[in-house]
Amino acid sequence: MSLSKAVIMGTVVRSPEKRFTTNNIAITTFAIDISQNAEDQSLLKVITKGRMAEKASEIVDKGIVVILDGRLQTSVVKTSTGLEKKIVEIDAFNLEIVGGQQAKADADTSGTSQNNMQDSVDELDDINADNLIGEDEIPF
Repeated sequence: MSLSKAVIMGTVVRSPEKRFTTNNIAITTFAIDISQNAEDQSLLKVITKGRMAEKASEIVDKGIVVILDGRLQTSVVKTSTGLEKKIVEIDAFNLEIVGGQQAKADADTSGTSQNNMQDSVDELDDINADNLIGEDEIPF
């Protein structure tokens, strides 16, 4: 058994997608940008299950900042070119919105760096496996 715990903060770049397993357990996925500046974009896939998935599908929206508590894991996805790539995901068991919707509205009208970050998020058309953080890119 492996034990890992991560606390990660990032900006949601895609509204959540909720689906159900054959056992009727909710699973919600979305992606966050964890980069430090608007020029570089480091996307991380977020997976939530059960009650947390229900909560995430209701309160998470594109452009808000979230703090996640969870377990890091890897999975294999196919890129648009057909190659397989290992990506890092966080299986989140706790989620907190930093400042709620009002913080998002305030960030949209404040400082230049916040506006540049929001512009970068708004310009993102599609999230695919080519953009997600790969296992070989983890700095530890």
